[in-house]
Amino acid sequence: MAHKFEIYRDKAGEYRVRFKYNSEVMFSTEGYSSKASAQKAIDSIKKNGPDAPIEDNTKA
Repeated sequence: MAHKFEIYRDKAGEYRVRFKYNSEVMFSTEGYSSKASAQKAIDSIKKNGPDAPIEDNTKA
């Protein structure tokens, strides 16, 4: 599979989520105190992400 979510623990022991595409990290989340919270973040991204608006802050 070319893309995937990964749940991992950072150096501080918090759970984080990163999204990888072709082994490149596209984004990562804030730290969560529980693995369940990290999973909820993934669920939220999957549910709400497709309809999220695009905000272009570049100067034309």
